[in-house]
Amino acid sequence: MMGSCSEDPNYYWISRLLGVITFLSIYRSLAKSSGAHDSVVKDPGTTIHLKGIRGGSVLFHVTKETAEADVQEITWSFGPGSDYSIMLKMHRGSETPDWVSLQDKYKQRVHVPNMTSLRIENLILQDSGPYKAQITLTNGKGSDQFFHLNIYEPVPPPQIQNNSISITPDWCNVTLECNVTGTSEHLNVTWKSKDLPRELEQRGTPGPAPNPWTLTVRLPHSHLHASLTCVVSNYVDQKNATLELGNICAQGAGLQEDQRVNEDSIHYAQLMEQESQEAKNKGTGEQHLEEEGPVTTVYSEICNQGQAMMII
Repeated sequence: MMGSCSEDPNYYWISRLLGVITFLSIYRSLAKSSGAHDSVVKDPGTTIHLKGIRGGSVLFHVTKETAEADVQEITWSFGPGSDYSIMLKMHRGSETPDWVSLQDKYKQRVHVPNMTSLRIENLILQDSGPYKAQITLTNGKGSDQFFHLNIYEPVPPPQIQNNSISITPDWCNVTLECNVTGTSEHLNVTWKSKDLPRELEQRGTPGPAPNPWTLTVRLPHSHLHASLTCVVSNYVDQKNATLELGNICAQGAGLQEDQRVNEDSIHYAQLMEQESQEAKNKGTGEQHLEEEGPVTTVYSEICNQGQAMMII
């Protein structure tokens, strides 16, 4: 009897149909369960990079969900790394956030201007790192938005130093160096000129690795009204210093003139001292001869000897 059943084609197709129905039921259950657990879509590839200056402020703004009215809740978290700590939660209809942790670090400096934004003021270097906003919509769906914040020091005021200067009848050759106090990490330097033809500038110092902080200029006396500006900047700040080249060249010419006058004065003093010493030596010699007795010439002595011989 079993053999006759196995040969029944209807039995074969009914078995196959039951198997397909069972498979579809299991797949539908798994898909429904997976959807319940994966309602928040994680997309770390869309990280928004923000920059701030120490003492300044920065604004985080959620851009994934533009309709603020559809947002039910946003949870803001801070790194480091992927180990985020929940900072606060902002609920729909609430004017103040619910703090979860990190109050000591952020509570006096963090403000929530609206449902999709968060502002941190009086930034410190330790605020650098990853941040995450977990967005939950009114329909139960949600997503994550990732941020990364870098905090930089303010740029220190630069100063232009005159390293060397030489003056010729036609040219004023100047080598300048732009200096800042403290570290020069993350700093960029740019030289800008005013009323100076670009072909007269020689950027950098000679050698295989030019120093951008140093600039050499060959300036004709017809362009002494030109000026140079050293601009120092990083990602969030900028400072500059300006130097009038005419003043530097005038000072250099004055220094060279003073040096020439000093050299002439020294040479003159040496000559006067030499003449004084010669006069002193001459006076000393005459005084010595007077002490020994009267001076007579050789011719006079010969005459006296001849006269004596004639008397004898």
